[in-house]
Amino acid sequence: MMFWYGDGMNGWGWFAMSAGMVLFWGLLITVAVMLFRSLDRAAERPRGFGPAASAEQILGERLARGEIDEEEYRRRLTALRSGGP
Repeated sequence: MMFWYGDGMNGWGWFAMSAGMVLFWGLLITVAVMLFRSLDRAAERPRGFGPAASAEQILGERLARGEIDEEEYRRRLTALRSGGP
């Protein structure tokens, strides 16, 4: 029969149990924060400008939206293809 101090756990056992609990909760909180940040970054990314969108595609989209006129589109397209500034 075990009584109040009869379980045989000494100071090192309490320390190991406490350290294990702190590590467990730290790991759980870290995973939750990383998951939240990754989901938040995915929501911030614009849909049309992913890593696959090239400069020419972006320029074409700007022309289609009416942000630039055809003369400016041709001038910038020529500059992109020539590699100049």
